[in-house]
Amino acid sequence: MSEFPPKNYIRTASAVEGIEVFAPRPLEPDESPEIVDFHCPQCGATTAYSLEDGGLKCAHCGYFEPPAKEIVGRGAQDFEFKVEALAESAHGWGTRRSDLVCENCGAETSFPPGTLSTRCAFCGSNKVLQREGLQSFLRPRFLIPFQLDENRSLKIAKEWLGSSWMVPDHVKSNSSLEAFTPVYIPYWTFDAAAFANWKAQVGYDETERYYDASNNEWRTRTVTRWRWEDGAVRQDYDDLLVSGTQRISSLHLRNIQNFKLRELVVYSPEYLAGIGANAYDVPLEPAWEKGRYAIRADVYNLCHKQIKGDHIRRFEMALDLAEESWRYVLLPVLINAFYYRGRSYRIVINGQTGKISGQRPVDWIKVWLVNVLMLAPGLVISLLGLVLQFGSPEAFALFWVGIGLLVLGLAGMAVVLTKASGMDDE
Repeated sequence: MSEFPPKNYIRTASAVEGIEVFAPRPLEPDESPEIVDFHCPQCGATTAYSLEDGGLKCAHCGYFEPPAKEIVGRGAQDFEFKVEALAESAHGWGTRRSDLVCENCGAETSFPPGTLSTRCAFCGSNKVLQREGLQSFLRPRFLIPFQLDENRSLKIAKEWLGSSWMVPDHVKSNSSLEAFTPVYIPYWTFDAAAFANWKAQVGYDETERYYDASNNEWRTRTVTRWRWEDGAVRQDYDDLLVSGTQRISSLHLRNIQNFKLRELVVYSPEYLAGIGANAYDVPLEPAWEKGRYAIRADVYNLCHKQIKGDHIRRFEMALDLAEESWRYVLLPVLINAFYYRGRSYRIVINGQTGKISGQRPVDWIKVWLVNVLMLAPGLVISLLGLVLQFGSPEAFALFWVGIGLLVLGLAGMAVVLTKASGMDDE
């Protein structure tokens, strides 16, 4: 039987009489998290993690120190959902950090002390404040190091922006893009075994013959035969990713979420030297609630795939989860926020695989010009048919050819406008 209250927990005020409440004991001054500074052993200057070389590098004298990578991949330790696991976890980054707080979007990004940053990586605003970095959150256990540098990320973004003719030319030229900001994004990963039992009324369509006395003939009709069916599903979930931040659109995070978790390494403060990082603003329990919802939705679809009938009604599913465990990790993301005609646009790139997602501005002059060109042939030909002697078969045919082209142009116009609106609002 586990100890209660857990280690490092103390009694605190309770709002309900007769109910005892325990909370983590506040850290004493001498219990503050272990802090590490990074200084060059040759010249004493501050070192930073090099995205290009994958180690600590001094910009002043060129000293390079590769990190001692301990690749654990999917074998990284999991933690059960127990109070003791949280109580015994380390806190903070393990190195001194400063928080950059954006007054526009509310994002809080941690940077090494002395970093001169005047823009928010998430929205591009320059309304930012710096404060002493907080160290009260859980320390990540594992991370995936950055594998893309600034030049590579800009090349990927330029190719992506240039892949659509709707993007303004000066945005395609990359002149409006500043350097990408590398930021470690918090993620929770969850493992669980799901067991589900279902039952439903399943309908099967059958064709039957019947005699229609009013018409004195045999006819056919389709009838649905209903019967109760049941089944079971067992599915294991390994490393279900749930973002620990609300500062990036969940749509864009899903689009770049092809991380290779087999390259996870044990967390070390060295990886954060010179690089931004975000602490989670989605705690463990709310994140696990999202994970459970995703598992339930997936198991629901698996149950429905077992049903071979034509119709389903009165579907019921009972879901149980076992062997639940979690990990808190940092994953590499490169962020670029830029303004176009007074509006902020954001691009995010997977710092490991190069997968990209984001918002692309639209040149509406180009869009409407293309729409006019699509409508022009139909308008011209149909008007030509009207100008000519309308009673002649040739003019009549010409008119309807023009109407047909006009309909096709309107359909193409709808497709282009839908695509353009989706790009501008995604």
